[in-house]
Amino acid sequence: MQAERLKDLAVDALDDLKGKEIRVMDVRGKSPVTDFMIMASGISDRQVKGLANNVIQKAKARGVRLLGVEGENVGDWVLVDLGDVIVHVMQPHIRDFYNLEQLWGDGR
Repeated sequence: MQAERLKDLAVDALDDLKGKEIRVMDVRGKSPVTDFMIMASGISDRQVKGLANNVIQKAKARGVRLLGVEGENVGDWVLVDLGDVIVHVMQPHIRDFYNLEQLWGDGR
């Protein structure tokens, strides 16, 4: 699946379960690892896990090969690696602390 379509699929999956402050960062040319980073917040560990799981399920349903998932046991920050798209779902206090948006800038 093309990176743009995969990005849209992930954003839709996050939006379906009311993910908060969804932000897409185009990191092509800034990262050799991925094209897009998506950040979203969930208000509890349960919602964070649910949001990440929805991204995983929607991607698998479209035949996307999942490269990895980290943090799903704890639920304060779950990373879903879809290759061309990496999704970070965090509780607000974790997102504020690590501030990945500032680290990666505004993308393009």
